[in-house]
Amino acid sequence: MAAIDRNEEITELSATLKGIASVLDLDAMRKEIADLGEQAGAPDLWDDQARAQKVTSRLSFLQGELTRVENLQRRLDDLTVLYELAEGEDDEDTRQEADRELESLRGDIGALEVRTLLSGEYDAREALVTINSQAGGVDAADWAQMLLRMYIRWAERKGYPTEVYETSYAEEAGIKSATFAVKAPYAYGTLRGEHGTHRLVRISPFDNQGRRQTSFAGVDVVPVVEQTDHIEISEDDLRIDVYRSSGPGGQGVNTTDSAVRITHIPTGIVVSCQNERSQLQNRATAMNVLQAKLLERKRQEEAEKMSELRGESTSSWGTQIRNYVLHPYQIVKDLRTGVEAGNPSAVLDGDIDEFIESEIRWARKQESGTA
Repeated sequence: MAAIDRNEEITELSATLKGIASVLDLDAMRKEIADLGEQAGAPDLWDDQARAQKVTSRLSFLQGELTRVENLQRRLDDLTVLYELAEGEDDEDTRQEADRELESLRGDIGALEVRTLLSGEYDAREALVTINSQAGGVDAADWAQMLLRMYIRWAERKGYPTEVYETSYAEEAGIKSATFAVKAPYAYGTLRGEHGTHRLVRISPFDNQGRRQTSFAGVDVVPVVEQTDHIEISEDDLRIDVYRSSGPGGQGVNTTDSAVRITHIPTGIVVSCQNERSQLQNRATAMNVLQAKLLERKRQEEAEKMSELRGESTSSWGTQIRNYVLHPYQIVKDLRTGVEAGNPSAVLDGDIDEFIESEIRWARKQESGTA
């Protein structure tokens, strides 16, 4: 890479980072950090646990975002010095080190730029993710459990807290369904593109003849509700069942009828929670999940009405969004963006950032009509 090309790319990356800093409004971010810091230091903060968690979570997130931008700027400044040193001493090792850092910065700044595209009404919220096995029998149930692990591993890599609210285990292997929360700002905006059907092709480990099997699992992503959301739910519209938790569980969890299943009769939406010992706690959590699903349903209906009024097409790419092929070759391919990965094992271990970031860029182009 010629020196002039490197300088041009560093200049472009600096301009991109400056644009990102402008969108994020670092001065306002610093002001909010100072305000939240004062709230976090108040002696009575933890008298209200829900508020305390919200304050500390927001503070941690903003501090991380600010540090991220400042570190990128520092690395860019250091990179310029590193290239000058390499050229001045004609040191090939230093030049290669600088090239590796340039490549790393390109990816890190690109990833941060994607974050600025999350400007939807609910994008800044935490996410509720539900995974359901679909066609494919026991292989589909196993596939649903593999997807659950993939997303949990992705969150762990990011340092995002997760909480599994409900897991319905299949009889032979895998799961029928699971619902979990990703408790991090912008989790919904980041993960909403994962909504849809995921298709797996592999040699079935449950087929004694070793035949190839295609199985499907659905992923549903909705934003967590907040106090400002108004979703009217009549008690007459609910059927509430209590039952004993099933499958692996801690002591006490699956020995009492503490699990709660709520059916919203008008829509047919069913939600469950079984992760707490208290039936009241499980009911409260299940109601929050139901409110989130009804909020998303309302948002989708309003969006469809607006599209009809504008005369826009409401057709989409369909529900199938990604193929995971383990046999006869190995590849993971997104059907919307065309992004491919030749290492399914890494993807299934949570390495899905390239797919997520590409989908966010693709969705923004679709929304702006520039695709």
